[in-house]
Amino acid sequence: MADHEERTFIAIKPDGVQRGLIGEVIKRFEQKGFKLVGMKMLQTLLPSLIAYMSSGPVVAMVWEGTGAVKTGRVMLGATNPADSAPGTIRGDFCIQVGKNVIHGSDSVESAEKEISLWFTPEELVTYKSCAFCWLYD
Repeated sequence: MADHEERTFIAIKPDGVQRGLIGEVIKRFEQKGFKLVGMKMLQTLLPSLIAYMSSGPVVAMVWEGTGAVKTGRVMLGATNPADSAPGTIRGDFCIQVGKNVIHGSDSVESAEKEISLWFTPEELVTYKSCAFCWLYD
């Protein structure tokens, strides 16, 4: 896999969906230069977080690009919004850890596992963005 094909899993949690932040999150990842290769809205049933994660829809996404995992985590901000810098998603839109709007993979290995839990290979698209030559040498 080429460096620019690294993938990360990003999920907008129910509080982010309910607050209308889907477009803002997508905008930030697109403006950074990452390529969206998978996205769906769904209702989840995760045993350890049933009350919270099933309280509303979740938007699951797969973003691709150089350093997608590490840069994605920086863009999200610290898990605790109080520790998140202004300009990060959590720094700009969150107050409490329990309602921190978004999840992002913390390693390439975690991203691969999370992507396979949320998406089948057929749900992910492969294409070359017309902006590719403006982003990569």
